[in-house]
Amino acid sequence: MSVGALAQETVLRMSNWLPPSHPIVKDMMIPWAEKLKEASDGRIEVQILDAPVGPPPAHFDLAANGAVDLTYGVHGYTPGRFTLTEIAELPFLADTSESLSVAFWRLFESDLSKADEHRGTKVLGVFTHGPGLLFTKGKPVTPLDGLSGAKIRVAGNITNKLAEAMDMVSIQAPSPQSYEILSGGVADGIFFPVESVPFFKLDGLVDTALRAPGGLYNVSFFFVMNKAKFESLSDEDKAAIQEVSGEAFARMAGKAWDAADAAGMEVIGSTVDFHDATDEEMAELKARAQPLFDDLAAAYEAKGVDFDAMLAKLRKEVAAVAAE
Repeated sequence: MSVGALAQETVLRMSNWLPPSHPIVKDMMIPWAEKLKEASDGRIEVQILDAPVGPPPAHFDLAANGAVDLTYGVHGYTPGRFTLTEIAELPFLADTSESLSVAFWRLFESDLSKADEHRGTKVLGVFTHGPGLLFTKGKPVTPLDGLSGAKIRVAGNITNKLAEAMDMVSIQAPSPQSYEILSGGVADGIFFPVESVPFFKLDGLVDTALRAPGGLYNVSFFFVMNKAKFESLSDEDKAAIQEVSGEAFARMAGKAWDAADAAGMEVIGSTVDFHDATDEEMAELKARAQPLFDDLAAAYEAKGVDFDAMLAKLRKEVAAVAAE
């Protein structure tokens, strides 16, 4: 047998549920795969599948059960399953994806991972998108009480509770269905980061946005590998994967999303009326959002984790990254 045949590469299959042009794919997963190939001296190749193996909410289980080797997804697409990661989705945390994503990874690695909420997988990264806003179609966002009864597409448990706290009606739907529900009049608005509005072709639909310092919310993502597959690799290949994952991946993902938000603002900055919450409105938003913090604190307590300590640690890390 030739040396070339002996040195066969490892091919890792990744299920992907977003278009190739989405920042998660083109600016995070593809660069990560390229960095991994380089770090492993060509031993590891990542194959991003052309079609998703299942719907977005099924993707964690696809990796955990070994249907695919790698995948990513939204924690909030399976409500109630990932409790501790919701801390990164709370309002008013960070003004950039990079600062929150890196801080989130540091907290996950040091504390949250101990709860083993991602059983069956090796967690390669956790990250968030940029600060979330409320975009509406033909509906003013100020005064806040004018939003009462508005039908809003939400992005998981935190935005669902925030919508309810603002007396709005929640509509659950994955992001790829956003255009359909807004254009069809099913929803009056949507919680989204700036990047997602032009990407999902909503720039001709939404016309008003509510913006708050630190964001109205965020979305927490996972990037995972089947645990058995990871454990089957050589120590050298495991080290290569870890070298390009973790905080390195979180930082790359955060920078990519911040760049995508900036590009999105170039598209919608002149067509969407952005309203920055006034001091009075911020006071009202914080009062309405307080039950979100209280509910998550109770959920943390049920798992034996000190919520206040974790939130303080997350905010400290956000500030540290932002000050770099």
